[in-house]
Amino acid sequence: MSAQERLTDALYGLGWSTVKKLPEPVAVRLGRTIADLAWKRRGKGVRRLESNYARVVPGASPERLAELSRAGMRSYLRYWMESFRLPAWSAERVGNGFEPKDLHHLTDGIASGRGVILALPHMANWDLAGAWLTTRLSMPFTTVAERLKPETLYDRFVAYREGLGMEVLPHSGGSAFGTLARRLRDGGLVCLVAERDLSASGVEVTFFGDTATMPAGPALLAQQTGALLLPVTLWYDDSPVMRGRVHPPVEVPGSGTRAEKTSVMTQSLADAFATGIADHPEDWHMLQRLWLADLEPRPSDGDAA
Repeated sequence: MSAQERLTDALYGLGWSTVKKLPEPVAVRLGRTIADLAWKRRGKGVRRLESNYARVVPGASPERLAELSRAGMRSYLRYWMESFRLPAWSAERVGNGFEPKDLHHLTDGIASGRGVILALPHMANWDLAGAWLTTRLSMPFTTVAERLKPETLYDRFVAYREGLGMEVLPHSGGSAFGTLARRLRDGGLVCLVAERDLSASGVEVTFFGDTATMPAGPALLAQQTGALLLPVTLWYDDSPVMRGRVHPPVEVPGSGTRAEKTSVMTQSLADAFATGIADHPEDWHMLQRLWLADLEPRPSDGDAA
């Protein structure tokens, strides 16, 4: 493990061990202070966040984009402060911390026994939404986590999410899809953060007027298992309560090849995500490159050393 990896792991460990013990108003102020300091430094992540917002809010002035990126960093740090504190929250605090609209899409789907896939973008606090499902609705679910470096940091995240009642599978390794499919065939619930493709096999979609790739997994799982595919968007307002919406189901097209159906369904997911992000751009925590035009070009065979 490198010195940088040891430092990263230690900082996250400090967050979970220390921040969760702070009184909530103190944690809120700390998160806002850190967010404002990071925003003023204008590091790579803040600049990328602002660049992404420029696509979401076309024609926004530099002043408006700066305002959005500052609000975005505050939202992002609110996510982290809440996440560090979630393991110490009471069941009542978790249950009162989230108010979703149109929840009947989820509850009806689970009652039908066909299994449900919830697909979300990186908005507000998806961990809180998950904890709310396991605590308030007694709905255990399975999810997938990106393998992080160092491995000890990945283990921290898995332990954290398992402590909130989630079954967590590693993104890499190839076995996650089969396990997810089995859970869905048994009538279970699967939750996937699904607007950023971590593979080389993503599906091209039009997202805020330009081309991006998104994971094929949610659409493929729905086709293969018959599970209901539901987009979800989340946001904060001025209260301590997070808001959200369960969107209507993404239907499997009646005709076409598997690839064609996957393309249509993933585009429908992207469109649903876009409606939520457009309404609450500051709560979309995308500090990485997403659109194809923004990705670093891959060297051609002739360029390889």
